[in-house]
Amino acid sequence: MATAVNSNLFRDYIGAIFNGVKFTDVPINPKVRFDFILAFIIDYTTETNPPTPTNGKFNIFWQNTVLTPSAVASIKQSNPNVRVAVSMGGATVNDRPVFFNITSVDSWVNNAVESLTGIIQDNNLDGIDIDYEQFQVDPDTFTECVGRLITVLKAKGVIKFASIAPFGNAEVQRHYMALWAKYGAVIDYINFQFYAYGASTTEAQYVDFFNQQIVNYPGGNILASFTTAATTTSVPVETALSACRTLQKEGKLYGIFIWAADHSRSQGFKYETESQALLANATISY
Repeated sequence: MATAVNSNLFRDYIGAIFNGVKFTDVPINPKVRFDFILAFIIDYTTETNPPTPTNGKFNIFWQNTVLTPSAVASIKQSNPNVRVAVSMGGATVNDRPVFFNITSVDSWVNNAVESLTGIIQDNNLDGIDIDYEQFQVDPDTFTECVGRLITVLKAKGVIKFASIAPFGNAEVQRHYMALWAKYGAVIDYINFQFYAYGASTTEAQYVDFFNQQIVNYPGGNILASFTTAATTTSVPVETALSACRTLQKEGKLYGIFIWAADHSRSQGFKYETESQALLANATISY
């Protein structure tokens, strides 16, 4: 696996906010590799109040009345450079925290393989993203569950790629760095949530944070990122894009992801367009 090389991968989360955003709303530059990531599927049920864990039996929580199987098939047919993945976990369900919670490793993996295979095949999906952010298991248990899940889904040909989405929180990093250390060979991309750093973050600090992740996830394809959500607590978009330009000059910008197309719609997808234009100029090294 290569590390710290320029490439042209652009990724955009979509579907979590339920504001009707469609795949066809988002500009797609034919000179990039483009992944939509549906947000989210969660192994929780909302038939209880509050929602409760279901031990690897996943339910759909993206806006699947808009982002339908036929919409997935159509956007991929119209754009050969597009793939569609789904993200597992997320921060909340019905405004309550989502925890990684299992009954046993074997039962969680078996349930997850079965339920994800159905969801992925029913919706014409290509890959998965792991975005659990809160944990009721230790790092070793998380590692075995997720690592085995990805390994089995790839071996069965259900998915072509997998990514993880950690951020700069000590507990989060303990879990994902343990997963990477044992199962990094089956993890294709690291969607590091750099926007979780504070609003006062400078371009130089962003680049430093990026370089820290090269150390934390050796050999990983690490993506830069920002959020288009209205926020006063995250890294400003222009700071992130400036850092992306610096990283590209240094030969380290493998790709960029945005949280999320749902938020970008009100801005006319300006930053999707700008990010893809930057990546389209990459000296391809993948």
